[in-house]
Amino acid sequence: MEPQHSMATREEWFAASRALLAEEKAHMRAGDELARKRRALPWVKVDETYWFDTPQGRKTLAELFGGRSQLIVYHFMMGPDWEEGCVGCSFLSDHMTGIVTHLEHHDVSYVTVSRAPLAKIEVFRKRMGWTFPWVSSSGSDFNFDYHVSFTPEQLASRKACYNFTEQDVGIDEHHGHSVFYKDGDGVVYHTYSCYGRGDERFINTYAHLDVTPKGRNEASNLTDWVKHHDRYEDETRGGGDACGA
Repeated sequence: MEPQHSMATREEWFAASRALLAEEKAHMRAGDELARKRRALPWVKVDETYWFDTPQGRKTLAELFGGRSQLIVYHFMMGPDWEEGCVGCSFLSDHMTGIVTHLEHHDVSYVTVSRAPLAKIEVFRKRMGWTFPWVSSSGSDFNFDYHVSFTPEQLASRKACYNFTEQDVGIDEHHGHSVFYKDGDGVVYHTYSCYGRGDERFINTYAHLDVTPKGRNEASNLTDWVKHHDRYEDETRGGGDACGA
């Protein structure tokens, strides 16, 4: 289906674009202010000693910082019995290629965490070709304490906290980001978390789609069209290469 649009002269398009630019700048400045407020949130000391299975052996949350003072955790939906990761989480994780190096050189470590056993995580990680750190919280309360995994009792009662709201979460695994800080004494603090559509800021594909005529072109959400990247068929690309092949 062709996108709905009006027609204009080059001069009319330029004038309309200048008006839109003013709104885009206001939106950007509002985002800067939100980022400032995000950094100003109070911190919560992490008293629990969480353990994770990593390819380098068992590590605590403090050890996942890797000598840096800041840590971003992505809560990836891959439960203990899953054979592969969530499609949406995989879509987001595809965007981490090349980014981790820059984060690490800016005093930020990045790690993905799932409840699946490390052996299953490693099989899927290698299949996807990802190189970022991915560890297992199997046997830990970490996912439950940060409200991305849910007990059978919570599912049965249809009452669990997700995205800062008590709701019927529907399934036992959800996604999100949590951010931590470690001070000079080794004390770890939880500084920020986001869930649901809050994760969209980390999906650069959406930033590109949002400037195209058809936009995201989703009937409901990304599962309308996103697949694991090794399951796309060439014909779904909708045309030849950009160079005309």
